[in-house]
Amino acid sequence: MGLVYRATVRAHSQPTPGRPTIEDVAAAAGVSRATAARALGGYGRVSDETRALVRKHAQALGYQANRLAQGMVTGRTLTLGFVSADMADAFFGQTMRGFTDIARAQDYDVIITNSEEDPRLERRAVETMLQRRVDGLLLAPTELDKPRRLEAVLASGLPVVQIDRSVRGLAADAVLIDNVGAARDAVNHLIERGHERIGLLTAGLADGDPIAQLDAVATDPVHAQTPLSRAVGYLSALRSAGLPVEARLIASASSAARYADRAEAAVAGLLAQSPPPTAILAVDGSLTLCAFEAVQDSGLRFPDECTVLGFDDLDWTRIVRPRVTVVAQPAYDIGATAARRLLARLAGDASPPQTLLLETSLVVRESTSSAMPAARRGASAKARTRAVSAPAGR
Repeated sequence: MGLVYRATVRAHSQPTPGRPTIEDVAAAAGVSRATAARALGGYGRVSDETRALVRKHAQALGYQANRLAQGMVTGRTLTLGFVSADMADAFFGQTMRGFTDIARAQDYDVIITNSEEDPRLERRAVETMLQRRVDGLLLAPTELDKPRRLEAVLASGLPVVQIDRSVRGLAADAVLIDNVGAARDAVNHLIERGHERIGLLTAGLADGDPIAQLDAVATDPVHAQTPLSRAVGYLSALRSAGLPVEARLIASASSAARYADRAEAAVAGLLAQSPPPTAILAVDGSLTLCAFEAVQDSGLRFPDECTVLGFDDLDWTRIVRPRVTVVAQPAYDIGATAARRLLARLAGDASPPQTLLLETSLVVRESTSSAMPAARRGASAKARTRAVSAPAGR
């Protein structure tokens, strides 16, 4: 399991000489020690005016609460857990930022760890969170058809919110996007630009017929791995437009950065088709970069002969020329919304579990040019062949 990070540093369990105490805060605010403790600990009856006054003096004195002692009184530690699926993915970095910003504003610390998309590591991470007695848990689950383990966590009274994907049959809140719809809109944009041979770079497919696998996913895409849900949107758009769906135009590779060479090799396989695709949809930020680099290395002119449309509005997509069209996810808002759901549950919200779908946006840039006519493509290929074959010095 990855390192455990803390959003803030705890106070020591024993008073440190010279450090302000709860008695100091009470004296400064003109209230009893018990009232100051209730105001800072978030328990018992304290008027809003008194709570604000106590917190004002606590901040002025630089008082840091003894969370261990508070937890013994309130049954809470004022910590939330976040099990990220891949800390190297910019999407989860932005999600983490949104989550911690909201948590910190409500005086919660955040413990962060990483599953690396490995169910075994995720199980260890959840156990770590339980041992540290977090008050609520946010995670991007890896085992989407095995609800029993997380059901036990919910049964213990710990609220859980899921992001990016959700477990089938688990009665827990989830903050997602419409992955099928987002991918469908992206492919429709390419079709509107004149592209008919559109390749797909996804992740999570097993050996065998990719179309049959994706048709099975289409029966319940909300509870499928994110890349596969987006691949369902790809198929839907092609079929709705009356375009052929070809298994040889679908490639699957791990989106983990350490396997980037395999993803680029998968794209090279797409580009080796005759004729090659005029556009490729890549279903996440890492795969988008791999597809872009593979097209650049292929000798095909980008975007005239083959273009890329990807997911996640990463910095590099705006720096390269021509800039790359992407589906932008509201990653920060996903984390912030998830934090608000956890805090609402902790405040007593007992409403039925909610699945919240946040909107994506298609950021159109220069990379989505019209498809090149077949005759022109053939002429370009012949020209490249002549250039490679020409004797040196000519």
